[in-house]
This record gives sequence, structure tokens and C-alpha cells, in this order.
Amino acid sequence: MGPLDTTLTVFTVNQVSELLQVSPQTIVNWIEAGKLEAYKTPGGHRRIKKSDLEAFVNAHDMPVFGLPPGPDEGGKKMKKILVVDDDQVIVATITAGLEEDPHEYEVITAADGFEAGIQVSHFKPDVLILDIMMPDIDGYEVCRKLKSSEETKHIKIIVLSGYLDEESYNKMREYGADLCFSKPLPLDELKQQIARLLYPEERSSAAAATDDPSSLGMNPLPKGAT
Repeated sequence: MGPLDTTLTVFTVNQVSELLQVSPQTIVNWIEAGKLEAYKTPGGHRRIKKSDLEAFVNAHDMPVFGLPPGPDEGGKKMKKILVVDDDQVIVATITAGLEEDPHEYEVITAADGFEAGIQVSHFKPDVLILDIMMPDIDGYEVCRKLKSSEETKHIKIIVLSGYLDEESYNKMREYGADLCFSKPLPLDELKQQIARLLYPEERSSAAAATDDPSSLGMNPLPKGAT
């Protein structure tokens, strides 16, 4: 139990996976099966209390390994992602996928344009994942406003849509969208591209990004698209 002699009282899924040397998905499976106690934050992240982890380890006589350096050590802060979508299935899929990502993102969600505006101001995300098909959101105007403000122009904008034709794709890029994805969402590609945007130093180990929509999980565009 030495590695659990820490000031940490709550662990993320990735931290527990490092401690027990199993995959994050295995931890999630144990939680969903009721074998390991956990709770969810308002943003949808699973968290495991130290006491529950110790009880689980003791009950199953499992070895415990050390934790890697925390995400805030050395001045490296956890990157923030805001997901704006009124489809709760999409939101849950993205949140769960990012929760299992080794980069340890901090993720919150918004279900409408009003809440999204508040969260951009207060949460100050590094990445905005935006469904432009929501009834109360003008995706083009959101991109334009964020990219024209000194306070928010650094935010990477990833647009989601049921379908993007040549005109809307080009317009979203013109207004400042960094990436565009068509639904159904290619989650693995989304995670890879988020890492590329936020951690360019890791680009050599990630797939090279291009402006070809087919490479970004988009619906094919008509010939002549740029």
C-alpha cells in the first residue's frame, strides 16, 4: 500500500489504471460492474476515493505500482475542453472517451448556446467542441466572435455536424474552425486530433493532419472542395 501513502484523496480513472497497471477501460468496466466504487463529477468524469480504492485492492489482493507525475507538476496544467451539444448520447461518448485519454483533460459540457457562452467566459477552455446544428446556435458567428477576440482567439474550435457540404465546410474554415467532423463521430480520430492541436510536440507520434475532409472523419465533399 506504499504508493497510496499520498496526499491525494481522490483518483482519476487514468491514475488508477497507472497504479494497478491495467487499461483505463478495464477500470471503467470494474466501475460499471459494481466492483470498484466511484462517483461522477458534474462534467461526467468518474472519480475514485482513496478509501474505496484501498478496499478494492485489499479485497482482490492486487499489487499497487507508482503514479506518474501529476498533470499539474512542473507548471503543466490540465488542458480544458468544453463540449457543446444537445445530444446527450454524443456528449456522453465524447466525455467518456476523453476521460480515458492519457492526457487527462478537464472536460465540461453545455447543452445550449446560453450556457456555452457562460462556460467560455468562466471555464476558459483550450478546445471548444461545437455542434453547429443546434437550434439556438449560429456556428459561423460563434467561430467569428471567438477568433476575433484577443481573449478567446487561442481557443481551438472543432465543429460537429450531421453533414457538411462544400460551401458550409469552406465557410466554417473561413470563420476560424480548426477542424470539422461529420456525425457519426469518429471518436478515436477526434481524440488524436485534439492531442495534435494541444500537444504539437507529439505530432511525430500522431497521424499527420491534412485539410482533406475525408481524413478528418467528414462526409465526402463534392469535387472541387478545397
